[in-house]
Amino acid sequence: MDSSPGATPYNAPSGCPMHGERQTSLYGPEFAADPQRAYDAFRAHGPAAPIELAPGVDATLVVQHEAALRVLQNPSYFARDSRRWAALREGRIALDSPVLPMMAYRPNCLFTDGTEHLRLRKAVTESLARLNTTRLSRDVERIADYLIDQFIERGSADLLGDYAKLLPLLLFNQLFGCPGDIGDRLTRTMAAIFDGEDVLRANAEMTECLMELVALKRRQPGEDITSWLIQHPAGLRDEELKDQLVMLMGAGIEPERNLIANALLLLLSEDAGSAQRRGTGMLVEDALDDVLWNNPPIANYATHYPVQDMDLGGVTLKADTPVLISFAAANTDPALTGARQTLSKGAHLAWGAGPHVCPAKSPAQLIALTAIERVLNSVPDLTLAIPATGVEWRPGPFHRALVSLPVRFSPSAPRRVANVPNTAAASPVSPRISPLDDATTTRHDSGEPQKRNKGWWSSFLDVFRV
Repeated sequence: MDSSPGATPYNAPSGCPMHGERQTSLYGPEFAADPQRAYDAFRAHGPAAPIELAPGVDATLVVQHEAALRVLQNPSYFARDSRRWAALREGRIALDSPVLPMMAYRPNCLFTDGTEHLRLRKAVTESLARLNTTRLSRDVERIADYLIDQFIERGSADLLGDYAKLLPLLLFNQLFGCPGDIGDRLTRTMAAIFDGEDVLRANAEMTECLMELVALKRRQPGEDITSWLIQHPAGLRDEELKDQLVMLMGAGIEPERNLIANALLLLLSEDAGSAQRRGTGMLVEDALDDVLWNNPPIANYATHYPVQDMDLGGVTLKADTPVLISFAAANTDPALTGARQTLSKGAHLAWGAGPHVCPAKSPAQLIALTAIERVLNSVPDLTLAIPATGVEWRPGPFHRALVSLPVRFSPSAPRRVANVPNTAAASPVSPRISPLDDATTTRHDSGEPQKRNKGWWSSFLDVFRV
């Protein structure tokens, strides 16, 4: 791929060994295995570097902390509205590109600027502010207990697939006030989107689910985020409501599962002396801070578009081309030596900065803390089933995500009668959410409707009657 100024959004500084060479891919297994090596190479030659997010999708990655703040805190020069993306406008980006679900414009507060952004963000932040932390902790504990019951008799589990992945999916059904059927379908479609499986179908079904939910909550409001957004003085239209919910799920589910899993990996990697102090609260909080500094759940994102050609520390950023922030690289910037020595909570960029800083920082931390403490206290002799150095990281340009987190422990009886979704009733392992499960009823040869098997959410509701 030609990296000349006319072909890419990046003009490499003179003397840079990447000058005139191919951009570095952020989506392959080599990058996933050791991203810090790439970040160090980028940072040695300037504050930003040319990268390829997916085949045919070029961008610039900001890797220095000070430069990242310049972009994040200057919305008049760096816009978030991806309708500015020249390559997409001109048809040079394939519409089935795997990065489009994370980068294409939606009318929500992630992809808007100025007064429109303020209007939408106000609706979101004020709705989130109505969350009761005691209720939130209780909801996390209930879901955690339910999931733990599914594997506690086995003596082994994948704490990513069996726990960290499912917990945020089910929690958002609770927070949005989803009834059983809508929640089951939403759980399957969101899992499919995050796993990149049949994304077009999953995205269409997610839209259908959320529009049904909005219509339901307009008729029957409850004490949930969907109803609060509907009731907000901003007067959001149905499409706007749907897209704020999409944004909340996208910003909450994938990062939350990675925060939980990455922190559990760190905690379970401790030596035996430290292991005795697991689950004491402060140690879990320290592990979360360490992950936010060193393995942030969303490693590279916050796509901006320069409104004109800009100079960033000697690097020319071309107008209307995607510029991403590497939170992971910025957090390991050698210029942050003092802050890194103390792991100062105020210095890392895992939550972003500027007008688009994460609006759900406190709830996200509470969810992760509660989920981790619950599983450590419920299964006190958890140990990794493989060496910590042997875990596999999932390829992808945006996240820092494990493929799995296998553990062993002493089997014990579940706290409640485990109500596993009967899609896998005969399986010795927890069922895998499949995006290909039909969300509608099927028919026998006789033509009579056959009730579809229950999914995770409706099965959870059967147990807890929440």
